[in-house]
Amino acid sequence: MSPRPQPGREFVLTLSCPDSAGLVHAVSGFLVRNSGNILESQQFDDRLQDRFFMRVHFDVSDPNADLENLRYRFGPVAQAHHITWTLDDAATPTRTLIMVSRFGHCLNDLLFRRRTGALNIEIPAIVSNHRDFEGLAETYGIPFHHVPVTKDTKPEAEARLLELVRELDVDLVVLARYMQILSDDLCKQLEGRAINIHHSFLPSFKGARPYEQAYTRGVKLVGATAHYVTPDLDEGQIIEQDVVRVDHSLDPGELVTVGRDVEAQVLAHAVKWHSESRVMVDGNRTVVFR
Repeated sequence: MSPRPQPGREFVLTLSCPDSAGLVHAVSGFLVRNSGNILESQQFDDRLQDRFFMRVHFDVSDPNADLENLRYRFGPVAQAHHITWTLDDAATPTRTLIMVSRFGHCLNDLLFRRRTGALNIEIPAIVSNHRDFEGLAETYGIPFHHVPVTKDTKPEAEARLLELVRELDVDLVVLARYMQILSDDLCKQLEGRAINIHHSFLPSFKGARPYEQAYTRGVKLVGATAHYVTPDLDEGQIIEQDVVRVDHSLDPGELVTVGRDVEAQVLAHAVKWHSESRVMVDGNRTVVFR
């Protein structure tokens, strides 16, 4: 595992802009002027859209080059090149609220990865419409909020969620197999900071018991998709996908087991990349600097 970033000394700059000559020089010049040393740099030139994307992880030796000063100093560079950008402290954990219903494999995986340091996130709360994982939350010392959802109480439940997001200063909401459809308004309010996970059978095998439907059809691949939440159900910008090959020997229960393993891994990758500022939304797509 790579060493933890040093607080106040390591930063991540991400940017996108119309492609033009001199962009890398402009960024590297900014870093030189501010005692920056590049630790990792990745870029992508989208020739079809004529746009440039870049992520730079760097450290600084000047004690006066703190986050606020660096943001101020990069402003003129961004303005000159019409750059959309973010600049963050690489060590600051992403405050992540996890939502779950009655399938706990993704929740359990995220909690374990957080405890072992594999994910640079803080989890200030777990929200569920059931109490199944209240004990698990208690084991990890994380506040558990039971927010039941019915057709009549859905507006109140979503209002409570937004209240928690604001109160707890949440950066990211993860739907770790949260089996409720979010309203269009809530999706818009969480745009770019909510991630969902589901099986990759969609648009086939919709509704209940998808793995049994898949078994009946004799599928040969089981997979999962992690994407940003948008008002278009399960059609948000894809962050990560993976598949596992299966065959006729697996019964529906075994297919579920395979599917849960893939879901947990795919969601963990998506959360990790988002928390490390490796995911950039580009319209209906994403650029992911792994």
